[in-house]
Amino acid sequence: MYEYLNGQVVDIQPAYIVLDVNGVGYLVRVANPFRFEVGDDLTKVYIHQTISDTAQTLYGFSSLKEKQLFEKLLAVSGIGAKSALAILANGDQQAIVEAISQDNVSYLTKFPGIGKKTAQQIVLDLKDKLDEFSANSLFDKPHPSISSTDNAALADALEALTALGYKDRDIKRVEKTLQSEPEQTTDAYLSAALKLLTN
Repeated sequence: MYEYLNGQVVDIQPAYIVLDVNGVGYLVRVANPFRFEVGDDLTKVYIHQTISDTAQTLYGFSSLKEKQLFEKLLAVSGIGAKSALAILANGDQQAIVEAISQDNVSYLTKFPGIGKKTAQQIVLDLKDKLDEFSANSLFDKPHPSISSTDNAALADALEALTALGYKDRDIKRVEKTLQSEPEQTTDAYLSAALKLLTN
C-alpha cells in the first residue's frame, strides 16, 4: 500500500490527475484536480489505494488530514469513494467537520449522492470520532492553480462538477453566477460553484 507519492503533475482532468513518479504515470482520482498544477516541481500526494477483482484505484489528497477524513467517510455505511470525494471537493473540511459535530444534516444533504438517511448515518458514525480534526490541527492549504483564466477555466470547472455527480440543472443554476466573474482560475470557479451549491 502507498502512503504518498512524490512526483510531477503532468495532466489534470475533471476527475483525476496524472502523477509522473520516476517515469511511471499514476492516474490518481482527487476531489478537486484544479488545486494541483502541472509543472516540473515535485508534488507530494497522499494516497488511499483500493484493490478489487477488476481494478486498482488510487485516491489522492493534498494533505494527510484530508486523506484521514476521506477514510473516516468511507467507513460510514452507504458512503462510497465518489460520494466521499464529492463531500471533500469544496475544500472546506472545517465546515464538514463542524456540520458532523453539530448534527447539521441539512448541510450534508447538499452534496451529490447524500440523502437524509446517509447524512444521518454520517453524523451517527462520526460525531464523536473527529477530535483529531480540531481547528488548530486542521488542513493544509490547497495547492494553487495556474489554470487558464478564460472561459476554458469555467468550462473545466463545470465539467468537474459533472464528474463529482452534480445534476445538470444545478450546474446551470450556478453557471450564470460564475459567468459574472470572467477573470477566475478553474480552481476559483470550482470553489465558488461548490460554495453556491452547498449554501
